[in-house]
Amino acid sequence: MTSKPTTAQLVLKVTSFILRLLLNTFFYVIVIILITRVSKLTFDFCYEIFGQVTLQEAPGRDVEIQIKKGESTMNVASKLETNRVIGNKYSFYVKAKLMKHTIMPGTYTVNTSMTYDEIFTIITVPNKEPEDSEQESNTSKSDDSAQSDKTSADETESTNDTQDADN
Repeated sequence: MTSKPTTAQLVLKVTSFILRLLLNTFFYVIVIILITRVSKLTFDFCYEIFGQVTLQEAPGRDVEIQIKKGESTMNVASKLETNRVIGNKYSFYVKAKLMKHTIMPGTYTVNTSMTYDEIFTIITVPNKEPEDSEQESNTSKSDDSAQSDKTSADETESTNDTQDADN
């Protein structure tokens, strides 16, 4: 009453076993390749954030970047990437946020051989232009105080003249 498996059934079982084995192997190979690539991308991204990465070897080339007041960090990073000063705007953005850098408006000259830290050193300090306007306002304050001193001296003279006339 037991039925013997036919040859067709044996071939079907062997074929399905081999097919499952191949599909499982293919799946695991794909997973290993994906994990390897994601790991490499993650390593490269983290190295750009925490390592000393430059786009070119020294001496590089100078690039002038203008940062406007209120411009976002991502916009500045995009400008730097577009001008080929940095390699990845996202790693620059993440580093700026992690280190809590405040980017100041102004016109800056950066070099393609600079690291992120060197770039941040330049663009996070107020530009020289505002200092010039402060000096101008200090000069005009000095002029104003000199003018008021002159006016006080004139008033003193006229008071002295009036007192002399009274005597």
